[in-house]
Amino acid sequence: MPPDDSIDPRVVAAGDSAWLIELPERIDAEVNARAIELAARVEAARIPGLTDIVVGYRTVMIYADPLADDAGRVPRMLEEMARARPAGGGIAGHLVELPVCYDGAFGPDLPDVAAFARCGVEEVIARHLAREYRVFMVGFVPGFAYMAAVDPSIAAPRRATPRLRVPAGAVATAAGQTGVYPSETPGGWHIIGRTPVKPYDPARAEPFLLRPGDRVRFRRISEGEFHRTSAWSAA
Repeated sequence: MPPDDSIDPRVVAAGDSAWLIELPERIDAEVNARAIELAARVEAARIPGLTDIVVGYRTVMIYADPLADDAGRVPRMLEEMARARPAGGGIAGHLVELPVCYDGAFGPDLPDVAAFARCGVEEVIARHLAREYRVFMVGFVPGFAYMAAVDPSIAAPRRATPRLRVPAGAVATAAGQTGVYPSETPGGWHIIGRTPVKPYDPARAEPFLLRPGDRVRFRRISEGEFHRTSAWSAA
């Protein structure tokens, strides 16, 4: 598919040391792919004093040292990259399979999601497993990948009352998205399962399992397989 010329980025200053490249305000794979491509261009351009690049659903935030040599060139460089025609094909992500146990205590919110969907718990699981999800962005805590789109029939909104403690590895959904909690944190998404795999591990050569643009499929496993393969010390 040829690039969509209607996706026009806009560069906005965000203080004296950051700039935001904005794309159309919607959850859309093509918009997100353009954001990922722009981030790669910025990284390759050797921006003066560049300190960080953060990809969002439809944005790229660029942080740079305002006191670096030639820092005054940064806005113009970003404008030029934003105006440049995107390369065809985009940046291909990896396909990652994540095992998930949905059984018993691993999926405490499955009945609530089933009630929302007006179907049985097994049907909720089947619909969650049936799709391939795109990683749109990684944030909230290191390694938390925001993935979409969940089947609309099971896309229950966030919980009215968030939990103070969501276990690491919890697989959850909320408002059309799904994700895996990489560490124990508070959270308001519906917990429907748990994976034995760590999405983020600073001890690995590559700490992040998922990156923007990757594709994810979930595979159901038993509670026994979860415990046999779990990377969590307190599984």
